[in-house]
Amino acid sequence: MGVLSDGTPYLNQRGLAVLCGVENAHIGTISSQWNDIDPKPRVKKIKGILEQAGYTAVQAHVEIFHAGRTHFCYPAEISLAVLEYYAFDAGPNIQEQARANYRLLAGSKLRDMIYSQVGYDPSGMDRFKKWHDRIALNSKAAPKGFFHVFNEAHTIIYELIISGADIGEKFVVDISIGSHWSTYWESSGLCTEFERKKDWHDYPDSHPQSKANPHESWCYPLASLGYFRQWLQDVYLEGGKFSGYLNTKVKKGELPPSVAQLAISTLVPPQIGGPKS
Repeated sequence: MGVLSDGTPYLNQRGLAVLCGVENAHIGTISSQWNDIDPKPRVKKIKGILEQAGYTAVQAHVEIFHAGRTHFCYPAEISLAVLEYYAFDAGPNIQEQARANYRLLAGSKLRDMIYSQVGYDPSGMDRFKKWHDRIALNSKAAPKGFFHVFNEAHTIIYELIISGADIGEKFVVDISIGSHWSTYWESSGLCTEFERKKDWHDYPDSHPQSKANPHESWCYPLASLGYFRQWLQDVYLEGGKFSGYLNTKVKKGELPPSVAQLAISTLVPPQIGGPKS
């Protein structure tokens, strides 16, 4: 069992088969026959159960690739419909194990059980924890008269988390922002107008980066804050650097494409070309 990146709880094929008291191949057959033009009675009945609950699905399962293997994930709603079928509607193939498990897991109980077993908080508050831990350590990281890129990146980080990104030790967007800003600082000549200074930045114990605490990091004078915010909007967000960073994460399998698209649509205004009428 597990939870997909969008918060959908699921059972894998073997887990659903065990729950229903049937062979793993029977669950696989449901998937393979899901979109038959003339579906078998079993598939038709399971789809009918789902329709009564106001739920439709193009496929019975979702495929995810992890650790070199393809996993077949059956969302909780579909798993429960399959369980109900084997508990009450399978005729001579009704399984007492399915009936007993359905009594225990009907309604939202299957969903709640999966969340509980994998330690997932459906309220979404847990997804902010690692970011909040960094804020607690670095809320006053910059010395008086200076700002740190981390503290200025909060809106971007917040929207990424809301969009579904797992912001943590492997997803540190302020490093991307800070690297591009540092390059711009030198190339634009701001370095001759203002003087930046090195300070320290710490990572919480939940991050492997904490083993090297404290990390040396640039801080910038508050007098240059307006330049930074203008650059962040015009160059980093609208200039394609943010989209490029997220697309790299997608290619590495560290970010679902749907999350990247949602974050980009939220933070990057659409570019409308052509003359105004």
